[in-house]
Amino acid sequence: MADGDAVAVAVEPVPATKRRRRKSVKHPGHFETVLDIARRISGTESLDQVLYALVEMTSAEIGCDRSTFFLYDADTNDLFSRVAQGLRSREIRISANEGIAGAVYQSGKAIIVNDAANDPRFDSLVDKQTGYVTRNLICVPLKTVNGDIVGSAECLNKNSGHFTEYDLELLSDIGEVAVPALRSSRFIERMTLAREQEMHFLDVVTDITSEIDLDVLLDRIMVEVTRILGAERSTLFLNDEKGGELFSRVAQGEQVNEIRFPNNAGIAGAVFTTGTTVNIPHAYADLRFNPHFDKVTGFFTRSILAAPLTNKSGKVIGVTQALNKIGGPFTQDDESRLKAFTAEVAIALENAKLFSDVQKMKNYNDAMLLSMADGVITLDSEHVIVTCNSAGLRILQCTNADILNKKFDQFFTGKNSWLAERLAKVEIEQRNDVEMDVEIDVAGKPIAVNLSILPLKSEAEQQLGTMMVFSDISTEKRVKATMARYMDPTIAAQMFENADTDVLGGTNRLATILFSDIRGFTTLTEHLGANGTVAFLNEYFGIMVEVITKFEGMLDKFIGDAIMAAFGLPISHEDDEDRAVQAAIGMIRECRRWSGERAKANLLPVDMGIGINTDMIVSGNIGSAKRMDYTLIGDGVNVASRLESACKAYSARILISDNTYNRLRGTYRVREVDQVIVKGKTEPVGVYEVLDYHTAETFPSLMDVVNYFNEGIAHYRARKFEKSVKQFEEALRRHPGDKLSQTYIERCRFLIETPPAEDWAGIWEMHEK
Repeated sequence: MADGDAVAVAVEPVPATKRRRRKSVKHPGHFETVLDIARRISGTESLDQVLYALVEMTSAEIGCDRSTFFLYDADTNDLFSRVAQGLRSREIRISANEGIAGAVYQSGKAIIVNDAANDPRFDSLVDKQTGYVTRNLICVPLKTVNGDIVGSAECLNKNSGHFTEYDLELLSDIGEVAVPALRSSRFIERMTLAREQEMHFLDVVTDITSEIDLDVLLDRIMVEVTRILGAERSTLFLNDEKGGELFSRVAQGEQVNEIRFPNNAGIAGAVFTTGTTVNIPHAYADLRFNPHFDKVTGFFTRSILAAPLTNKSGKVIGVTQALNKIGGPFTQDDESRLKAFTAEVAIALENAKLFSDVQKMKNYNDAMLLSMADGVITLDSEHVIVTCNSAGLRILQCTNADILNKKFDQFFTGKNSWLAERLAKVEIEQRNDVEMDVEIDVAGKPIAVNLSILPLKSEAEQQLGTMMVFSDISTEKRVKATMARYMDPTIAAQMFENADTDVLGGTNRLATILFSDIRGFTTLTEHLGANGTVAFLNEYFGIMVEVITKFEGMLDKFIGDAIMAAFGLPISHEDDEDRAVQAAIGMIRECRRWSGERAKANLLPVDMGIGINTDMIVSGNIGSAKRMDYTLIGDGVNVASRLESACKAYSARILISDNTYNRLRGTYRVREVDQVIVKGKTEPVGVYEVLDYHTAETFPSLMDVVNYFNEGIAHYRARKFEKSVKQFEEALRRHPGDKLSQTYIERCRFLIETPPAEDWAGIWEMHEK
């Protein structure tokens, strides 16, 4: 055979068991070489480091000029590598269907090529671009233990002579030990990147949804959609209900003032009419695509991702469209991001529209002012009182001559001079100012009012002046405020709104019950004494009740240092379970903040536990004819109390039942803790721990710990206690402070020494309340 002839040898992959029997092929130190490489990469976490270590050691051991390890990317159907010897460190991508690496990945067969230039599978373009000359090479598939091909590995240009079958076998063995490390490091990299993207996504959504100016909002939406999806252009189409058209006022790229077309035409029309997301990798191959706009703008559309814009009532109000994903077609992750983004954007758009409408309505005419029951005063930009409706004249006990055309600070003087300060604040900040249950002086007598001061603007954002609205608080409201000191304010309000109805009658309701309790309260009371304990509880209850009220929970009662609250009573919401969980997270965070302040003052720290359960409970007025108490009773209440107590056993701060967990609408960092039969019950309750109150400092590597813990729980349920212990130990290694993992290690070791009965179902029975 002449030197110039192309020689390509295809080698069927040899099973590991058979390879080990071929003693004659193995060189001395073969297995030591493979093991040394395995040890080197096992302690490496990042994908770049693993690849660098592999190519460095592989090239040295096989004696070649360069080596490359390619991994398959299912999203783009590419083979990629981060490190190649002789080139700068950067990402290299090739099609999984091209070149020798692609051929080996597709066939799963290892090959030796002694003359690369004359091999039809060899892609010489890379050599031409880099100036590198490939003489010969070997290439093997990278396989998992299950035989799945995840990439391919190449060695280029043997230092002396040609590559041998031993070189091929050594590269295969190196690839075999490298695959787990490559897959693991790639998984970690993708998870880290995904988390960073999602966190940034949340920050962007929060920032955008705070924008209230419609034109600015539309422009920002397009900018962020383009950036988030890595697209070349994005467009937001809104529906014109009167004309039955979709129109766009904002389009990136070429300047387009406005685009209009029927709301059932084209890709956007299909998305609008069906309410479903469309992902088209090749626009011109889709019959729904209208190339007219490309001709008008000079833009060439390759790929399209379009999602419906739906308001909170479920109505489609428009379409968000992204064009030309950079680097390939739009992926399922892109679809998920666009859906989540448009869900938030729709709410922001409606809020912006509402704000625009409110701006137009602020310049009330006299007839509207006269028809209002609340007092209304309008001021011009010079603080001169322009109008005062009849209700305002009645409340202020004055005539038009007394108030109109007077400077604000000339009329509201003396005890009412504080109003001028509030007026100045509104003008500076250009935001509404609301004061509830405040007093103004009228003819020497105090009158309680609810007061709102609002800036008045024109459609062109020109400041017109200010409006003050005040409502006289009736005697009934005064009585309600007094009653609210003795019962939940919501119940008091219902009593007044439904005077003819017995709102305190017993009812069977679905509710979410929250129990909280201070840890080590006895020690605190011994240290504080009687007076100090009362002051401590007053401050603690004030902080906790404020959090509960923020999420519209109903405070039922204080039981010593414990708090019992309900979500869904007396008024239910669709997300009462989420409100309870968010309140619990807020309570723990506030407790930590307060405890930190106490520590700085050399006071004893404070910790607490919370239990949450959702179930049917009985609520109503219980007691005697002379003394009644609105309260909650039932098994659902008892389970919440037991879960609060269980926090101590599981070293947790927030435990929720499976009834609550299965109804949650939001996404939280949660792990399953146990299946428990609480005292007084016969059926097990699924218990979950909520961890969202933690920070990176208080719980390092949280999601890694949760993943290992969940695997440990799965082995535990399957009676594989030894495997379970290993997973819990891995969790502990990442966060030594995770006491729950330690608890399960001890439990598993006990069960190893004392195996459970055959009918054991992984259920733990609690004998304490």
